[in-house]
Amino acid sequence: MLLSRLQIFIENRYVQNGIIILILINAVLLGLETSETVMAQAGQFILALDQLILSVFVVEIALRIVVYGRTFWRDPWSLFDFFVVAIALIPASGPFAVLRALRVLRVLRLLTMVPSMRRVVGALLNAIPGLGSIALMLMVFYYVFAVIATNIFGAAFPEWFGTLGNSFYTLFQIMTLESWSMGIVRPIMETFPYAWAFFVPFIMVATFTMLNLFIAIIVSAMQNYSEAEHQHTVDAIQQTQEHIETDLHEEVKSLRSEIKELKQILLHQLPNR
Repeated sequence: MLLSRLQIFIENRYVQNGIIILILINAVLLGLETSETVMAQAGQFILALDQLILSVFVVEIALRIVVYGRTFWRDPWSLFDFFVVAIALIPASGPFAVLRALRVLRVLRLLTMVPSMRRVVGALLNAIPGLGSIALMLMVFYYVFAVIATNIFGAAFPEWFGTLGNSFYTLFQIMTLESWSMGIVRPIMETFPYAWAFFVPFIMVATFTMLNLFIAIIVSAMQNYSEAEHQHTVDAIQQTQEHIETDLHEEVKSLRSEIKELKQILLHQLPNR
């Protein structure tokens, strides 16, 4: 009885919205802590409010562990919430001083609290296998062009293509279209007039084809995730309807049986009268 009341309390819409508001306030506080001027004027208040909000998060996680039990540890979203809250409880001093900066991960709890954000993250996770294949293909493509660029342009432009690593970085800059023409390609064309025949196909494939494939896979994954979620909702509604129909059928059957018994009793009593 107590667990069901706690579950109703935790899943209450107002409680969920309250947690979201506290996450947003906590995000603002963590940003204010980076300002020396603000901390000099209101540092004690900010730190106290941060600890108060952290206490609320700890209580919320503890209640969820009590209510859901083993189910809590099987849910990836719940594990993520536990992880980002637990980091803040580790003393941020000595070798663990870096963990102080990781407190901002608490803001990522918005991804688990807001359903629309959770759907987007779920779709991105489902898209990882496809994105991995495209990334591997892009790396092979990059490697081929980096080797060619190092062999052709390395001697004349060692700062850009002198080593394989420099070629990788320069090609990445070209792929992002950041100063690729006036900053890199046109100076190279003064020494190699036909260098455009190397860089233009690279941009066409790397920028316009590969990146669009990334977008296509993400969009497809989001669509599939939404359809799967919709189908899950439809299945749940159908199962509920089937349960209701089964219960009604059993109740009607039970009523018929009771009516039949009453008839038999009445028929038994009529001759006696």
